[in-house]
Amino acid sequence: MRAALDRRMNCGPGAPKLWIQRPSHGWHGFCLETHVAMFKKILVPVDFSESSTLALDTAVALAKDNDASLTIVHVYEPLAIAVPEGYQLFTEEQLTRMLEEFHRELTEQRRRAELAGAQRVDTELLHGFAVSEIQNFAQQCKFDLIVMGTHGRRGLSHAFLGSVAERVVRSAPCPVLTVRAPRAAAEKREPA
Repeated sequence: MRAALDRRMNCGPGAPKLWIQRPSHGWHGFCLETHVAMFKKILVPVDFSESSTLALDTAVALAKDNDASLTIVHVYEPLAIAVPEGYQLFTEEQLTRMLEEFHRELTEQRRRAELAGAQRVDTELLHGFAVSEIQNFAQQCKFDLIVMGTHGRRGLSHAFLGSVAERVVRSAPCPVLTVRAPRAAAEKREPA
């Protein structure tokens, strides 16, 4: 069966392959040896965690292999704080410090990508709900691929917190490659 698939994809027996599921077309296989420059614009949503750093490293490798541009994006959702008098948003000073920190982190991520060999790297800071902002940004800017980290939560924490990556995979206008943090790191952070 594998040999038949390799011949159909014009791919050698040990060559790396990428499988993409499209809702209306089913599964498509691509031989990474014969499909040069498959992705031209890659989006990397980051939350500055270990898994998003691993996703960035993966995206940089894909960008180098495909001569693609890379856009690193962080979506922030300022939370309202419940106090006896009602809800209080961040003060202007707190919001300014928070935005400065996000820009500093994005600059570090950009530097990391450039040092690893990515040629064209942009950063964007978005405000809103992560899933819808990532989806809308990917669609508006016509990205070919989204590469993002997943924390690998399971059990109750996954049921309550959900997964931004999972929801992006379900609603994205382009293929999504998820990169999971190593199991030991995920288990250290949060019990299953």
